[in-house]
Amino acid sequence: MHGRSCSRLLAFVLLLLTPALLRGQSDTARGDFSFPRIIPRPPEPTPHEPTPPEPGSPSRPILPPGGIGLQQIARAAGTIFSGTVTAIARHPASHAQAVETVAITFHVDRAIRGATPGTDFTVSQWMGVWSSGQRYRVGERLLLFLYPPSKLGLTSSVGAEIGRFNVDPLGRVLLTAQQLSAFRADPVLAGKSRVNFSDFALAVQRTAEEE
Repeated sequence: MHGRSCSRLLAFVLLLLTPALLRGQSDTARGDFSFPRIIPRPPEPTPHEPTPPEPGSPSRPILPPGGIGLQQIARAAGTIFSGTVTAIARHPASHAQAVETVAITFHVDRAIRGATPGTDFTVSQWMGVWSSGQRYRVGERLLLFLYPPSKLGLTSSVGAEIGRFNVDPLGRVLLTAQQLSAFRADPVLAGKSRVNFSDFALAVQRTAEEE
């Protein structure tokens, strides 16, 4: 009697355990394991343009200390003039020329330093500077502060957009909001979005006298 009771109890326990054992075997067969999620590391960014091979290239100029103002860009400039873009030519890198460049030709209308009014003036710019945003278009009228040419003959506008001014059909120099902020302490240019070329030239000459 006692033996039959034990047998019934054992059969009941096995009946309860069988589904759980079957589920465990099924999960193992399916491979339902929990692994930590692996998030791939993004690739390292690469620069869009190569670094020019020449140390001190005007594509990465250094302005004099003391912030950017009219005196600083005038001091750093080798050429200052206003003119109209008449031609743009791209020159690929070659054995004779280490880097790709763009030649921009201007007809000089007025000059403050390093150019002659009424003549054509061509500047050579590294293609990396052009690609970064310092571009020109034929017919554009500008007043430019240009760095002295490097050993490769390359130049660019001083302080990027700070040293580049649009000129309207009346010959007036136009100042952007960025330039107005940079020149807010200048007694001639402060607060003026349009300045006659003669007044602008006077302001540049005054900075040279202050040096």
